[in-house]
Amino acid sequence: MTESPGNPSDRRRPSGGDAPRAAGPGGRQRFAGWPERRAGLLATDRPGPPRTPPPRHRRWLRAAALALTVAVLASAGLGWAVYTRLNGNIRSDSATERELEEYESERPPASANGAQNILLIGSDNRGGGNGEYGVDSGTQRSDTTILLHLAANRKSATAVSIPRDLMVRVPHCRRSDGTQTPPQTVQFNWAFAFAGAGCTIRTVEAMTRIRVDHYIIVDFTGFKTMVDAVHGVEVCLPRPIKDDEARLTLPAGRQTLYGEAALGFVRARKTLGDGSDTQRMERQQHFLGALVKKVQSNGVLLNPMRLYPVMDAATSSLTTDAGLASLRGMYELVRSMRGIPTAHVQFLTVPQTAYRYDANRDELVQPDADRLFGQLRADRPVAVAPQGTAEASDGKAGGGRGRTAPAGSSVPAEGSVPTFPGSTAEHGNCQ
Repeated sequence: MTESPGNPSDRRRPSGGDAPRAAGPGGRQRFAGWPERRAGLLATDRPGPPRTPPPRHRRWLRAAALALTVAVLASAGLGWAVYTRLNGNIRSDSATERELEEYESERPPASANGAQNILLIGSDNRGGGNGEYGVDSGTQRSDTTILLHLAANRKSATAVSIPRDLMVRVPHCRRSDGTQTPPQTVQFNWAFAFAGAGCTIRTVEAMTRIRVDHYIIVDFTGFKTMVDAVHGVEVCLPRPIKDDEARLTLPAGRQTLYGEAALGFVRARKTLGDGSDTQRMERQQHFLGALVKKVQSNGVLLNPMRLYPVMDAATSSLTTDAGLASLRGMYELVRSMRGIPTAHVQFLTVPQTAYRYDANRDELVQPDADRLFGQLRADRPVAVAPQGTAEASDGKAGGGRGRTAPAGSSVPAEGSVPTFPGSTAEHGNCQ
């Protein structure tokens, strides 16, 4: 039978093995790709749209991302360089560490509640960069020594000055050459001359029964650099000063002291006040209070351009124990203190009076000194008030060389807060 020309069965399938599609309109079956191939219009055969450059804002974003990446890498490199420099500045004293380990059994126990006691030693060593202040005899003495107590809650700090001429019992200590010094009663700063920081620490611990957790030694040059790094410290002088030995000539009135003048101010002794070491310590306390206040101000801590020279000066001038001999250790210490209000940063001198056998030396006033040491040892509060006020007399704190404790004063009852002559960082030299 002859097929009708219109019959679909008469049509041959296109080559290529295309699968049939569903019937289109009118019932006619369509084959995939057939019309398109005939017309040469398959998608693979059609040219794509012309490529256009990315919009300008995209190019800007790419450039900004690249610049940011470079800045981050550069900052990371700079930050690492700064960290390495500051961290490498700090010196550790391994000889002191060995000394303390050797006599560990004689030392008081550490505080159990997190309080910390740090011994700050101002060295009058004439070596290194300090030769201009005298001949280097190969020995050094502790020109200034302060026991800094940080309360466990870090809400207060109490700095207790120990007179250099205070007569104390120095234990047997090991010199740098390996020889031993015998136990003896001498003036306090001889301990540093005998056997360095280790002997000084053990002398303080024997006197106070307070464990020294850390120590920091700073010399003349380091002190000057620190003061310059904070752009000077303000003082107010009631009268002009001229002290040739301290290389100091200053007019009366309010003024800002920088490195050399600041060092002369805290070292001057014979031409200021009664010439006693006690008054010099009071002047040092006022100056340190003003320095603390300046460092805590936003102008220093929140300004990287001013903070870096302070950190560089501080780390370059310090010798510490191993626990503080790193930037991380110093940072943790500063971080724990930066929240203490300046009104709660206290300065006082250990209760003392003229030594009974030599008016040019000092001795502790008891039981006042033991009362102070006991409060700090137990992390209980003490208070300070200006010299000569009724509040200061409550603690029966002794006066300076040639003076005695206030007559008729008494030690406060247990549980009360004893008050000693002193000052705070809130009220500096000009208040």
